[in-house]
Amino acid sequence: MSQTPGTPPTRSHGRKTIKATLKPRSLMEDDDDLARAWRAQVITLFPEAFPGILGLSLTGKALKDELWQLQTVNLRDFGMGKHRNVDDTPAGGGAGMVLRPDVMGHAIDFAQRRVPGPLVYLSPRGRRFDQKMAQHWASLPGITLICGRFEGLDQRVVDHYGIEEVSLGDFVLTGGEIAAQAMLDAAVRLLPGVLGNAESAVEESHSSGLLEHPQFTRPAEWNGLTIPDVLMSGHHGEIAKWRQAQSEALTRQRRPDLWAAHQAGKDSK
Repeated sequence: MSQTPGTPPTRSHGRKTIKATLKPRSLMEDDDDLARAWRAQVITLFPEAFPGILGLSLTGKALKDELWQLQTVNLRDFGMGKHRNVDDTPAGGGAGMVLRPDVMGHAIDFAQRRVPGPLVYLSPRGRRFDQKMAQHWASLPGITLICGRFEGLDQRVVDHYGIEEVSLGDFVLTGGEIAAQAMLDAAVRLLPGVLGNAESAVEESHSSGLLEHPQFTRPAEWNGLTIPDVLMSGHHGEIAKWRQAQSEALTRQRRPDLWAAHQAGKDSK
């Protein structure tokens, strides 16, 4: 793999056949960018965690088919001193360590030369990730995700680069790598050609602001339980009404926050 002198190596995924192994491997022989492919880049201390689950199933097939490209930037390559340190103690005291601004700044500068698009820092204090955000990301040429570690990232980096903070949910992980894979999965599956049936992305939970209706398949009877008669009627209008009613009932029961937003949207029209 050819590199510019003084430039840290990166890992890029997107052309070669994907096989499950205990040791992750590069899926490309070079760093050539794929024409027209959606580009995702991850700044991480653990580049070996990628592509991970993204290299399997539909996202893995799309990676192989060059519908999108995944590149990693190893934060450790920008570390300071003999041991390539990337963190230091919190200013003002406290437990844990904080990712250094100079180290992350160099990594971001390098990353921005490679992939256009916004910078996103995966942080438990960020705006909660949702389907609308996944749709927005999929509409962009690409995106760079920054995986946090330890007690987090020096705030000056977030302020200087205008980085958006995004959270997978109201809980804390040991790092951003799992969150990055989940969010990229949500965005990649919305890219043209990734899903076999494009309608799948339209009818599923959250796409319309409601939870998805229950699904059934053969056999018609299982353990004494049967498929609702309306779904076996062949009457598509009645089926659509039943599914809408089920979606509304589930959302009202399980996610009153979504139901309130749905009702507010209807009232504003």
